[in-house]
Amino acid sequence: MSTPDRPASADALVADTAGPQRELLPQVRVKHWGRWISAVVIVVLLVALVLGAAQGNISYGDIPYYLVSPIILKGLVGTIVLAVVAQASAVVIGIVIALMRISKNPVAQAFAAAYTWLFRGLPVLLQILLWYNLALIFPRLQIGIPLTDVTFVDVSTNAVMTTFVAAFLGLALNESAYMAEIVRAGLKSVDRGQIEAAQSIGQTPMQRMSRIVLPQAMRIIIPPTGNDFINMLKGTAMASVIGYLELIKAANNISSFNLQVMETLIAAAIWYMVIVSVASVGQYYLERGFDRQDRRPGGPTNPRSLRRKVAADLGRAPLVRSTP
Repeated sequence: MSTPDRPASADALVADTAGPQRELLPQVRVKHWGRWISAVVIVVLLVALVLGAAQGNISYGDIPYYLVSPIILKGLVGTIVLAVVAQASAVVIGIVIALMRISKNPVAQAFAAAYTWLFRGLPVLLQILLWYNLALIFPRLQIGIPLTDVTFVDVSTNAVMTTFVAAFLGLALNESAYMAEIVRAGLKSVDRGQIEAAQSIGQTPMQRMSRIVLPQAMRIIIPPTGNDFINMLKGTAMASVIGYLELIKAANNISSFNLQVMETLIAAAIWYMVIVSVASVGQYYLERGFDRQDRRPGGPTNPRSLRRKVAADLGRAPLVRSTP
């Protein structure tokens, strides 16, 4: 049997690729001189920095003592407590404001937008100072029935607005405005088609939120929330201006007696790095946990699991509700 003629170019290509000895292009080894030069420059700068710090007028032997000083440890506890309480309150308030922002109620939408605009626009330090000096405007805090003499609570503003309360309100309200936008972005990231599919099988709004929306929105919400908590840990330093005892205030209290300013500040810096590192590790494992939960075969956002769940719901719930 005769074979059809092939073009000469095709025969040449076959002969070139099938030959036992074909000519290869010469391989030129790339020399990454830029990497070596940059590495040497970085090492030289690090060595110079270490040598310069070693020659500085700093008593490095006193720093370990200040790390475990009772005042520093008390300031460390104050920093952690203030950051945790403020961040937790900000998350709760932010969720409420975000739900109001995406609601169908125009009054709630306007209030949420104004709340975000106000507390996100003012600096945190200014908010802390405003709350701390609230007694200049309202010497006493009274709660009662308006336009009557009936009063349920009547206390001095200075007795209520302590340094902790003022710092807490300034940090929490400012952070809640950012959390509202983070939560709103996470909720908006869920595909509308999935919500409509859940509505079609008769799921209630609470079921849609817990089974469909939140498991997917949390993957968007957690990373910026973790970053904001780390910023909150460092932002508690602003409470030192009103006398709240946190790490910076504790370091200043010690240095005001022995004049070892740099030693106490370095001790505070070490503790900041420790708690920020712990928070970063916790954020990493939390993000990985949600990723595993979503990707496992029975996860809430796994496509196969969603299809099985929808099929099961269709088998027991009618698409159209029957009318009597």
